[in-house]
Amino acid sequence: MCKLLIVDDSRMMREAIADIFSADDEIQVVAEAGNGVEALEAVRRYHPDVVTLDVAMPVMDGITALKNIMIKEPRSTVMLSSLTQEGARMAFDALRYGAVDFISKPSALRDCDLNQQADEIRSKIRSAAAVEVGAIRYIRNVKTKNKAGVMAAEGRCHRVVAMGAAEGGYGALLKIIPFLPANLPFSYLVTLYVARDQLQAFAGYLNDNSAIQVKCASHEESVSPGVCYLSCGNDYLSVHKQDGNYSLHLTPAPFASRKGSLDMLLFSTADVVGENSVGVVLSGAGTDGAEGLEEIIHRGGAAIVQDPKSCLAKGMANAALARCRPETFADIDIASVIAQMSVTSEAKPGRQAGGFFS
Repeated sequence: MCKLLIVDDSRMMREAIADIFSADDEIQVVAEAGNGVEALEAVRRYHPDVVTLDVAMPVMDGITALKNIMIKEPRSTVMLSSLTQEGARMAFDALRYGAVDFISKPSALRDCDLNQQADEIRSKIRSAAAVEVGAIRYIRNVKTKNKAGVMAAEGRCHRVVAMGAAEGGYGALLKIIPFLPANLPFSYLVTLYVARDQLQAFAGYLNDNSAIQVKCASHEESVSPGVCYLSCGNDYLSVHKQDGNYSLHLTPAPFASRKGSLDMLLFSTADVVGENSVGVVLSGAGTDGAEGLEEIIHRGGAAIVQDPKSCLAKGMANAALARCRPETFADIDIASVIAQMSVTSEAKPGRQAGGFFS
């Protein structure tokens, strides 16, 4: 039984959310709170497995409460607020501070009906309950305004890091991209299963909070070191070699609903970049990325899989582990592993089986 704490300054909203779980035999509402101060006390008293947290509240707002929860008594927390719609900076802030997911409050004004919204909330809470508390992290601000150290205009990239995520991908990438140093001669290609307009918003947020440059990928764009290129799951992003340099090809995915964009990216990177390629499979449902990661290893590249314990959706990580069986390293963050990769051929991580990181 998952114990749930509901935090919202509106009694009516707290009752509406509690009613969603009234007949649920897996989730029990153990307490409610009307502001952040009450939430901190309820966490200490009731030890909930999951907390739903509003943002705009009196006495102590939700973001401040979230920071305190993550520092003092970490819990799987889902932001449930009108301010945490997909693509909103507030939602990305919440994920950076330790929330595992976010969703808008139920409303009759939204496109889908209330029953569908209730199902979505139940699904989010169940997924959050499956994330191990030890894998939840408070990410301190690493905002970098000066990108003068980025190597975008200098030299060629020595490695291409191709990574992908679906459900839970925002949070996974926020634990990686902002912590990549600007002085590495590496380029980063990312497939993320979100809508194009939301991808644009996320790219802007990452760019504002990272040392490297982050942008949406463009067709026939040259690949530069110190730059991260994002694409959505509705497109096939692939890398090609042209005049000794790498370039990007971006085309609409013919079968986007089948989630094959990450495999396409990894196969392409393995084929073109070979032993200088790095494949990374992150949180998401389904099996996309498993075959492509296997090909990265086959071509001598390095393989990294997010620890399923820290994944909001574990399917992609588990599928990659089952197919590739990379060597396991515990309690190492992915950004640090990438940063430590040697450019020299004598120490290429692709000589190993790969890696499994939280």
